[in-house]
Amino acid sequence: MKLFTGLKQIREFERRQLPFLRTVVDFDIVVEIGYAEEQEEPLTLKQLFLLNLSSRTTVRRKLARLIEREIVVRRRHASDHRASVLTISASTVRLLGKYCGTVTTISACHFK
Repeated sequence: MKLFTGLKQIREFERRQLPFLRTVVDFDIVVEIGYAEEQEEPLTLKQLFLLNLSSRTTVRRKLARLIEREIVVRRRHASDHRASVLTISASTVRLLGKYCGTVTTISACHFK
């Protein structure tokens, strides 16, 4: 498979299956929250801001949209009820797993 053919297929998948990831910041927010969750240390809102993904206002606005669309779930912290933790919804995790599989398959075909 040619390079740009593979990239085109990846972008088509992103447009069709991941319309909620409109910008790089959206993608970064989801990846950072998911990574922290995988490490069994879910992020708080403050920790997300400290990653300096973008301005606080932009991160807050984009996070609110992701929460509204049920991509990100905001829950009360188990031990500190003043704070909340951010996690990725199960349906989004499954969809991103499919995305990862697609990217892996396309890359494997390209680098044969």
